[in-house]
Amino acid sequence: MLKPNLNNVTLQISAGFVSQFPKDPLPKVAFSGRSNVGKSSLINCLLRRKSLARVSSSPGKTVTINFYNIDRKLYLVDLPGYGFAKRSGTERAVFSDLVDAYLTGDSAPELVVQLIDLKTGPTSFDNLMLSFLNNTGIPYMVIATKADKLNATEREASEIRLRTHPLIPADTVILFTSSEKGEGRTELWRLIADYTGVRL
Repeated sequence: MLKPNLNNVTLQISAGFVSQFPKDPLPKVAFSGRSNVGKSSLINCLLRRKSLARVSSSPGKTVTINFYNIDRKLYLVDLPGYGFAKRSGTERAVFSDLVDAYLTGDSAPELVVQLIDLKTGPTSFDNLMLSFLNNTGIPYMVIATKADKLNATEREASEIRLRTHPLIPADTVILFTSSEKGEGRTELWRLIADYTGVRL
């Protein structure tokens, strides 16, 4: 397969309904994480863009699934952030149903990139998502974000907590990233290529 042109990237659709999910057979990599964990920033870092993926000024506000078409060879899928308490119960239910339908339906991704704030560590919402991924068998890796915010001692302690977390199997890929510094960008692209078969 030819190498995708990262200059040819479009937001194909912001899907708020299951019927809007793309039906084509392109491989999909979904980015999941709590609100404000840095999903949009990481996608922008991967694509070397500043604002293709919008960073919300109101965490948890986005209730659509954004499908970024990478040169008609691959989708990067930005799932709505979870765990923001200000959304109403009804909005939370709609958000949960939409993500559940995507991850368990015909358009399910080949891989979920599960983001966790390295300094904060897994929250109760992260634990629920990890349990969901473990129970459904969806392939996933863990991305520890904002690695540049910790000093060496703090980072080592946080890494140990992640690698020994009871909901993260020992063979799970864990990658440490910083969208600001570009740390982990090349390695993440390599891992995505390994899972999807798309040469990057």
